[in-house]
Amino acid sequence: MDIKEAFALHPQLETDRLRLRTISFKDLADMHAYTTSKKVTKYIPFPTHKSIEDTRKFIDYVLEQYHIQKKLFWGVELKETQTLIGTIEFVSLDLIHNKAEIAYLLSDCYWGKGIMSEAAAEIIKFGFQTLQLTRIEARTFKENIASQKVLEKVGMTFEGTLRKSQFLKGRYQDINIFSILSEDCCESQ
Repeated sequence: MDIKEAFALHPQLETDRLRLRTISFKDLADMHAYTTSKKVTKYIPFPTHKSIEDTRKFIDYVLEQYHIQKKLFWGVELKETQTLIGTIEFVSLDLIHNKAEIAYLLSDCYWGKGIMSEAAAEIIKFGFQTLQLTRIEARTFKENIASQKVLEKVGMTFEGTLRKSQFLKGRYQDINIFSILSEDCCESQ
């Protein structure tokens, strides 16, 4: 599969509670509600949004990524309320080596409810079954224990710490890397 085919397959995905779908400007208010929280953005590379214009620029960025076919990026919508409560993406997708990296963000109103584990499991399944990936990885700030628990819950294995590998949030950060291989996840599927 080539990159254009992968992006043509950018489907809406569904789980019991969630709809994973493309982002649009209709999501502006919902996204702004959680991207203005320092608690939510503490471990994210982008700064906390200070204005609705910051959120509008971020949605512009996402729409551009769709257009140039650079990232597979989903909004995480709670089916029950049809509210956008987060995002999840293949922040990098390398179809030459059949691997991808996931990243996600969730409104703190929904932390501790298994929502991000549910979303991550669904795009991991999509990555292995549809895109035929061999490896999916994720990186977290070393002190982001909650995110690491999500990754472990979906079957990822801790591989190690990249010491002072990124300058984010005003200092060098130690980054933990996790991965899952297709044979770890989907042999029986």
